Amino acid sequence: MLRIVRRHFFRSRRSNFSSQYTRLKVISGKNIQVPSERIPAGIYVSINVDSERRWITATKVLSSEESVVWGSTVTLSCAPPALSIEIRASYEVDRMLGSGELIGKLQMSWDELLGHGDEPFDLAFPPVRHVRPSLTLKATVVHTCNDQAGPLPYSLIDCEIGRETDAGHARFAEYMTSWMLSRWYLNNAVQHFQFVLNQCPVDHPNHAAALTNLAVARLEGYIRSDLQDIDTTTSLLRKALALRLEGHPDHTSSLYNLVTALIWRYSKESTAVYIHESAQLCCKLLPLCPEGTFLRSIGVDSTLGYVISSLPIDGSDEGIHLHRNILELCPLGQQHRPKVLNKLGWALFIRFTQCGNIDDIDESIHLHHEAASLCPEGHPDRGNYLNNLASSLSARFHHQGKPNDLDEAISLYEEALQFVGYKFCDFSLDNLGSSLIARFNKCGNIDDITRTISLYREALTLRPPRHPHRDTTLSNLALALKTRYDKLDVSEDLNEAIDLYRKSLRLRRLDHPECHRTLFGLSWVLCSPFTHTRENQDVEEAIQLCQESLALLPSLHPDRCFSYAWLQNFRLASKHSTQGFPQRIIQAYNWTVAVEQHGHGSALEAYSAFFELLDAHLATRSSATSRREAAAAFHYARTLPVDAASCAIRHSNIRRAVELVEQGRGQQWSLASRLKTPVEVLESATSELAHKYLELSKLVSNVAQSSATITERAAADQAATEYRRLTRQWEAMVAEIRSHRAFSRFLLPPLYEDLQAAACQGPVIILIASEYSCSAIIVPMSGELHHDRFARAIRNASKMEPKEPRNDLIVLLRTVWNEIMLPIVNVLQQGLQLKSHSRIWLCPTAAFTSIPLHAAHPFKTNADRSKEPCLEDLYICSYTPTLSALVRSRQMVKKRVTSSFATIGQGQPSAGRGKTLLAVDSELELVQKLIPETASRTTISGDAATRADPDQPYNSHFVMKDEHLTLLDIMERDVPYAEFAFLSACHTAVGDEKTPDEVIHLAAGLQFAGFKSVIGTLWEVNDAVAKHVVEAFYKYMFDPKYRGVMNCARAAWALNCATHAVKTTVPLEQRMVFIHIGV
Repeated sequence: MLRIVRRHFFRSRRSNFSSQYTRLKVISGKNIQVPSERIPAGIYVSINVDSERRWITATKVLSSEESVVWGSTVTLSCAPPALSIEIRASYEVDRMLGSGELIGKLQMSWDELLGHGDEPFDLAFPPVRHVRPSLTLKATVVHTCNDQAGPLPYSLIDCEIGRETDAGHARFAEYMTSWMLSRWYLNNAVQHFQFVLNQCPVDHPNHAAALTNLAVARLEGYIRSDLQDIDTTTSLLRKALALRLEGHPDHTSSLYNLVTALIWRYSKESTAVYIHESAQLCCKLLPLCPEGTFLRSIGVDSTLGYVISSLPIDGSDEGIHLHRNILELCPLGQQHRPKVLNKLGWALFIRFTQCGNIDDIDESIHLHHEAASLCPEGHPDRGNYLNNLASSLSARFHHQGKPNDLDEAISLYEEALQFVGYKFCDFSLDNLGSSLIARFNKCGNIDDITRTISLYREALTLRPPRHPHRDTTLSNLALALKTRYDKLDVSEDLNEAIDLYRKSLRLRRLDHPECHRTLFGLSWVLCSPFTHTRENQDVEEAIQLCQESLALLPSLHPDRCFSYAWLQNFRLASKHSTQGFPQRIIQAYNWTVAVEQHGHGSALEAYSAFFELLDAHLATRSSATSRREAAAAFHYARTLPVDAASCAIRHSNIRRAVELVEQGRGQQWSLASRLKTPVEVLESATSELAHKYLELSKLVSNVAQSSATITERAAADQAATEYRRLTRQWEAMVAEIRSHRAFSRFLLPPLYEDLQAAACQGPVIILIASEYSCSAIIVPMSGELHHDRFARAIRNASKMEPKEPRNDLIVLLRTVWNEIMLPIVNVLQQGLQLKSHSRIWLCPTAAFTSIPLHAAHPFKTNADRSKEPCLEDLYICSYTPTLSALVRSRQMVKKRVTSSFATIGQGQPSAGRGKTLLAVDSELELVQKLIPETASRTTISGDAATRADPDQPYNSHFVMKDEHLTLLDIMERDVPYAEFAFLSACHTAVGDEKTPDEVIHLAAGLQFAGFKSVIGTLWEVNDAVAKHVVEAFYKYMFDPKYRGVMNCARAAWALNCATHAVKTTVPLEQRMVFIHIGV
């Protein structure tokens, strides 16, 4: 079979016309519409000179403006008296089967053609669907022609299958344009196309075209309900597509035809598989359709819009992948992008609620933010996008506990409700109520719960009986009423809550995705003390309902956590990995409360679970400030470190007590120090791993530091995502390191054997103050632990201040000696045989952190008039925040470098920065004189002082001349060569009263940054009096017998000697202010 020749020169057979020719240029066409409304592969023009001679233009793609540009030229002899011009639609790019569908035909004489001179002219055709197509032509008479003559090849129009195809196109066009006898035209068209298909077997080159023509006719009959068999039609199109694989000229049109069939089938049957396949095919189709073509603008774009609107939101991995592919088809500026962003965001939200992956909800928030930003004020979809963004923020709040998320969610719900005519008003009312309940549970403002109930009642009016979502509002209102009952104890609220839960349950099928929540809610209210009145009936029903709610949930569904907790299975609740950390931490805490109440054997496991979960939760926060805010949400659990140690002691497991108190205390320092862990041993074993670990640690640290200064919300979320990504890589690297046997405990909570290294130069005394017991654990340099219990008579001593009257101060210090330190000294002297003037380290917890234990004194005169020695007469006392901090300080490799010494002082502060300190300049001069000549010395005087911030301890700072040097600034520094710091200023060793076990103060910050030995102050220091302590200290520290060698390990001894030396010049309350921390 031969294809039609696209361009020919025709020469007249009659010699008397041989010297005159017409050069005809087909420039363009406009208003081109196809009678059958079928989208063509292209449009061409046919010039018919006579029955034997025919010239056609190239087939060109129809533009979105229904125009075509050809620019084709032919030279014709003017032999016959007339010629015909046709506009035709071709449905094949590769091989045209038949002549295609006729759009318009005109018969005209040569005189009419040549009557326009040499100027272009428009030639109008009969109307098609009320629009007149036209061609722009240009005809010129010429007398010479260089074109080569040639015979006209045999055309498809002369073949039987070509004629049958053309007849099918004609009948199908009549079917599409007529209403009377329309089914007859369709049947006739199908018969013609079926005949052609029968003549074109599978191996025939026109088989795919024959399949397509028959399928398109049948599909239109299905659309108009004249035919019901869609399976055959779809099968024909699938076969055609299989023959026109990617790269085939007609692959694009075959894809489009199959998508169209699937969409129409979905529109009539609403079976999700068809719209899913349509979406998948659209992802392949759209990149093949250039912008500006008729197929793209009229066919594919509208098809894509329908697919996007109809595609169900699917939270499965496959569904999310499909939505991502569709989003790639909608770049910025594409009209469907906001809708696709919204759907993908909601699909991720669904997966988050099912699996609890924080990355899903972060991405969901990002996508919803973009969708809302692309919808200007007044856009009909903006309210819906704001609602969905708020829902994602609310979900992240429940998972991570960030209060800003909840506040923004409430604001967005309220903004959505302000839209006039907002069609999802009932959803936003419900969702706003849920967020207000969350804020009520957090802040306790009764106005929030009152407003919530009002919102739910309003939502119920928008969801009358038989409304598909009435059950949800009934459950939500029940929850709000039960919440208010718990606060105000109004029995009517509880009774109504029970009634509403039962109504909601009757409306919900067991396969409803929220049915488990209604079952759980009803179970919850039935267990209220008011309803069961000491009878078992309600409780038994509650247990049964809760078990039913569990049975409805997949094993990894986050909501199983609540049912586990309600059934008192706190172990399963706290370990349910798909639930957010805040809820799991709460359940772990409840577990510790329950085991203490009932003496259960899982007590130590419960405490460990709490510390591990809190550590993991805080590790998700990139900055120290955000970690502290996250920890503050569990303020009620601040005593758990000492309670855990007390529990272990009561179980006669003293070693475990040391491990637990270490694990629970100082978590802020522990988390921050992970990135500064020395790796010399690791480096010697596997340098490659050590290098990778250090590089990742540096990256994580840099991201953490940079994120701390970000205030813009979207940027902060992006930084948090990046921090989490790097943290996962870091954790994977740590896991790889732990896979090596020698490093199996790398960065894990230390075991007692590791912690005992803190006592290598003297025993460490851990003082534990718990509501269950008060104890001291003495960690010796070697051998077994020593434990001593003492009375809990520390309440008054813990409130000790330097402003106490001298007599009262003496009484309090005597109490500390008798009740706390004397029993410990007895163990040190008798049990450990510790020599006098040996080093000891005090590690106080909880209430003990505010007691100057080093100043404990009997204030007793013996019979021989000798003074009974106090603690500092017997031993040289130092403090350590934790055992790990002391071990870290000793692990820092000391590099022998030239000693340098800097003195920084404040004498005349700037206006408003504090009072004048008159003794500072003379103190600086004094220190300079005492420093060995071998040390490099620097003096800085001017605006420098300290400010402790009890509410935000990370804001405690040194007031410098240019700007504050905060505790956070100090923590971010790494000064491994630093040896010693003397903070002769106020409150430098005072931590946070609310979280004393975190030991957050300036002195501890310097130790963390690398200073191995630090002297700080507990209270306010009188600069004139403190000068005497400073002078005495440096005289001992730099005693000439040491030949100028600076050793930070002498600092504790020098301070001990100094406070003894100034007893007659410095009052007790000022001497006891100075303490030593570190090695």
